[in-house]
Amino acid sequence: MMEKIQKKESLSNTTIIKNILGIHARPAAKIAEIVKNAKQSVWISNQNYKVDAGSIIDILSLGACQGTKVAVEVETPEDIVILKKLCNLIESRFGEEK
Repeated sequence: MMEKIQKKESLSNTTIIKNILGIHARPAAKIAEIVKNAKQSVWISNQNYKVDAGSIIDILSLGACQGTKVAVEVETPEDIVILKKLCNLIESRFGEEK
């Protein structure tokens, strides 16, 4: 029996850290603030590690400097809005000028 394939929005997105200082305390706090509204876990990963995006310490442990490729992942389609907000935040250099 064949099943109809339903097109689902991706539950992850990859982007590049653009601001000069990378993810430091202020951006990590902004990320965690957005994630606290998620229904389920949200993850940020680089080439080596995958961390809880709701934990400032875990986010800082990535050591994500300018130019680092990071993936943001949500576990449920209900959190697609969170995924989009996080990607927009990262792509806007966390509101920093450089």
